Amino acid sequence: MLMQRVFQKPTKASLYRKQIVYEIDSLGLGSFGIITIISVFMGAVITLQTASNIDSALIPAYTVGFTTRQSVILEFSPTIIALILAGKVGSNIASEIGTMRVSEQIDALEIMGINSASYIIVPKIIAAVFINPFLVIWSMFIGVFGGYLVAMLSSVISTTDYVYGIQFEFDPFGVTYALIKTVVFAFIITSIPSYYGYYVKGGALEVGSASTKGVVSSSIVILITNYIITQLILI
Repeated sequence: MLMQRVFQKPTKASLYRKQIVYEIDSLGLGSFGIITIISVFMGAVITLQTASNIDSALIPAYTVGFTTRQSVILEFSPTIIALILAGKVGSNIASEIGTMRVSEQIDALEIMGINSASYIIVPKIIAAVFINPFLVIWSMFIGVFGGYLVAMLSSVISTTDYVYGIQFEFDPFGVTYALIKTVVFAFIITSIPSYYGYYVKGGALEVGSASTKGVVSSSIVILITNYIITQLILI
């Protein structure tokens, strides 16, 4: 019911442009640093673990690069980054909207005749759906590069074998599949915390509780949706 109200025709589209740009900077670009750090170490750890568990001469060395690429593109970048953003961005959204509710700012918007649900939530959803795919593509690149750093700085695998592995039988549809998940996850990350924040009642304690519920619920829905999308697309 909230989403039906959110996506009603806005009274004035020009009100949304500035908000969307602000939300792109706040929700997307504001997470750029943490995504970079997590992705580079994620790729490095996958490379190390894969190399350390391959102890058979029958398995070619380039398998390490191949496994790192597949793991990062298909699962780690779209799903793990979504879970991280659910914690960082989701809690921020729920607490921001919840604070607006308890401080009666939302009531003030309603009195002025503005569709508060649409005005507050739509820019967040549009911003996340737009910027998150770019963040995930960056995460993929940095994750694979993190594995390359391991190959370059250690002796677990040569850089030549690693590069050959990440190029071996590359299927561009894997990136498409990851971006489809990313768009769906972006909607979940913004809409569910927005719901908990929008309908919060009480004071600061209830706002904190709503923020926690928003993060937990969106994380669970992301995992369930991840399974459903994988079942529908890859199987």
